[in-house]
Amino acid sequence: MTRRRLAAFVVPLALAGFLLTAGGTAHSRPPAQSPVDISPGAIRFDPTLPRLDISYGQSDLDLEYIRKDASDADGCSTRNHEETEEAIVRPGTGHVTLAGVRYELEQFHFHTPSEHRFRGRTDPLEMHFVHRSAAGKLLVIGVPLRSGAESPVDRVLATLAPECGETVALADFDLATLLPRDRSTLRYEGSLTTAPFTEGVQWFLMSEQTVSPSTIARFQGLFGAGNARAPQPLNGRRLTVVPQFS
Repeated sequence: MTRRRLAAFVVPLALAGFLLTAGGTAHSRPPAQSPVDISPGAIRFDPTLPRLDISYGQSDLDLEYIRKDASDADGCSTRNHEETEEAIVRPGTGHVTLAGVRYELEQFHFHTPSEHRFRGRTDPLEMHFVHRSAAGKLLVIGVPLRSGAESPVDRVLATLAPECGETVALADFDLATLLPRDRSTLRYEGSLTTAPFTEGVQWFLMSEQTVSPSTIARFQGLFGAGNARAPQPLNGRRLTVVPQFS
């Protein structure tokens, strides 16, 4: 699948690595898949890029188990590597704005171990907040979760929804408390990390949140073999750090 045109605030096209033949004819760009293993040499700093404005409010949540093996007779007792626990957000209770474009928060979900890595290092969990614009463009905020003090994330994962059972209802949840205080972002263009691995997804990686060791153990106990996609090649892509106040 060819990559969509990079938005103006992402790495310039000159860095995207067009492949040219000797005659000058452009070939398809290399895949721009997610997640990635972040190397320091691929990072640049640009405080002039548009700020990601986050507006998260109060929402009731429905935590549900997302199945990928519904057609399997024993699907309720097995774990597909693309399955997860997903919290559905009430429409209109959370959104982000980037360069004048509004993206509505639809849901957030979890992976173990973390899908994004830094110099090969993983965290126990990673949380993905999935947003969609009116035009259907996707923007995902990724937050690594590390073992430490309890945080509001622990409340979300206190009772996991069974694969073939009822959802878990959480009333009047403050969505903003799920994000780290530091809203600086590491940005790049990639893809969904589950099938169909659609490209053109804008990724905004943030600093970590902490969760209790018992929460980590509970989630990893459900997904014993993990539910994270392996890192994909950068293929010449750059990742851009934009500080919180830019």
